[in-house]
Amino acid sequence: MAETKREIERKYEATGETPVPDLTRVSGVSAVVDRGVMELDAVYYDTPDLRLAADALTLRRRTGGDDAGWHVKFPVTSGIRDEVRAPLADTLPGELAELLRSRVRGDEVVPVVRLRSARDVRHLVTEDGTLLAELSVDTVHAERLPCGAEATWTEIEVELADDTDPAVLDAVEKRLRKAGIRPAAAASKLARALTETGQGPRPAATPGTPGTAGAAVLAYVREQTEAIVTYDPAVRRDLPDAVHQLRVACRRMRSAFKTYRRILDRNVTDALGEELKWLAGELGVARDQEVLDKRLRAHVTELPDTLVLGPVKARLRHRDAARGAHARRQALAALDSPRYLALLDGLHALLADPPLRKAAGRDAGKVLARAVRKDHDRLAGRVEHALSLAPGHDRDLALHEARKAAKRARYASEAARPTLGKPARRLSKRVKGVQSVLGEHQDAVVARAALRELGLQSHGFGESAFTWGLLYGREEAAAAAAERELPEVWARASAPKLTAALTR
Repeated sequence: MAETKREIERKYEATGETPVPDLTRVSGVSAVVDRGVMELDAVYYDTPDLRLAADALTLRRRTGGDDAGWHVKFPVTSGIRDEVRAPLADTLPGELAELLRSRVRGDEVVPVVRLRSARDVRHLVTEDGTLLAELSVDTVHAERLPCGAEATWTEIEVELADDTDPAVLDAVEKRLRKAGIRPAAAASKLARALTETGQGPRPAATPGTPGTAGAAVLAYVREQTEAIVTYDPAVRRDLPDAVHQLRVACRRMRSAFKTYRRILDRNVTDALGEELKWLAGELGVARDQEVLDKRLRAHVTELPDTLVLGPVKARLRHRDAARGAHARRQALAALDSPRYLALLDGLHALLADPPLRKAAGRDAGKVLARAVRKDHDRLAGRVEHALSLAPGHDRDLALHEARKAAKRARYASEAARPTLGKPARRLSKRVKGVQSVLGEHQDAVVARAALRELGLQSHGFGESAFTWGLLYGREEAAAAAAERELPEVWARASAPKLTAALTR
């Protein structure tokens, strides 16, 4: 069974003669305990074109030490990685292979580097023996596979102990720097090994001619593709907000295909857009359930105990558990499907050989500004239509369609921000305000339907439906408040000077 460990460490340049200074002079460190030398042997795996290394990921099979097994390391931020571990086996465990699927896709991972290290370990401890950090002096021998090129070096590594203040690392580094020891240039042993034994991963090519509409849109498509690839393992690990971010990346890219269809050929992007819609829909079950559950729980918590009649909280917990588990199974099934892999292959093929149209070669500012204005006009038509209707079911549907148009207009302006700058950023912010109001309205509509269902269930079990009815009334009031707020928010987002400022 895989387990995850947060790894917070820093690496430093050293030679075999580099003395480690007295670290008992570091605040809080009472002793440095010699733990002896460990012999580590690790084989690192990647695709032949080094996709994992390009994204700062490492996959290795290591023997020796107290954590022998298969390890996948995901970057979190500088000096911090999440290490997912699985027991030692002859082949890559399936649970780790799944975490790499969005990057590896249908290709095979092969051995690329073997690292054999003699690790001289010292523990930095407090007066009562509590471990603060582990310092090791590693003598590393790297062998490039299969060519056999070699490199050898020594480095110092300091890893923070679990549940310890990161300020300890700052204090240790200050002491090391005073002794003339400097941070390592390479982010990891693997990165250094690849560089010193041949060639590291090649940077991704930037398609399109700089300054053209094609280059601008393709940069945005690449950004969203990378987001999908990145959030895939986060969804599998059930990390907070991962489903939402992956779904948003799908929607942003699909929206870009529609907005910028004069730049990218629809004969290619329409099919990909439908697949992105499918994936967002499969993920949406989990995300929508998460949003609704959080909303209903918050509303119940806000009520005085005297107004919570019957097993309201227990019924919500039961509903959340049942539907949440189903939604997660559905999301993971989509990510494990051949259809999803085909979508990833299609997106990478588009970036490798972009289906550019004539407008793609024109000035990015003019082409993108025109597309953003067109989406804004589309939003204006939907908002005005919705506001012309009487309150009720038809207006609810029209406001939901306006919300979709607001998302598209917002995504269009976001994609154009690197090109159009401040005007696109300002428009995006105003349209986001419209989207938020319309989103609150739609959430209230969806919550009413769920509350009606819960009320009927409670009544059927002989329980009081009073609380569900009370919450239903509150959601009606929330929807009405959003409708009253919309004209003012829309007026700010539809000011003529906003779209006029896009013209360069």
